[in-house]
Amino acid sequence: MSTPSEFENKSGGKSFSVAASVVIVCLIFAALVWKTRQYTTPAPLGAERAAERAKALVDLRAAETDALNNVAWIDQGKGIVRLPIADAIKLAEKQWQNPTQARAMMNDRVEKAFFVPPPPPPKPSAFE
Repeated sequence: MSTPSEFENKSGGKSFSVAASVVIVCLIFAALVWKTRQYTTPAPLGAERAAERAKALVDLRAAETDALNNVAWIDQGKGIVRLPIADAIKLAEKQWQNPTQARAMMNDRVEKAFFVPPPPPPKPSAFE
């Protein structure tokens, strides 16, 4: 039979190996988490890329401001013009004093803006 001191020595060795295994597994898990974070974290935004994006934003804002505040041709052949919002509102108020005439003008402009010419006639068959 084993005495209590012999039993403590045997179980002490077992508990040490279990504790060591748990610590090793935790360290492996921590290393895997650290490596995964390294692979999935995007690279920091460089100064040159940040400057490029800031310049693009400034250009976009300038184009938007120009489009909102200045008159320009959208399609000169069809007579489509871009107007500032305030001018467009004044023009609409003036034209819609007579709703029937304004509706007819609007329909004419829509037809003119979205006109698609008919396809050319098909070539006659050589056997006709």
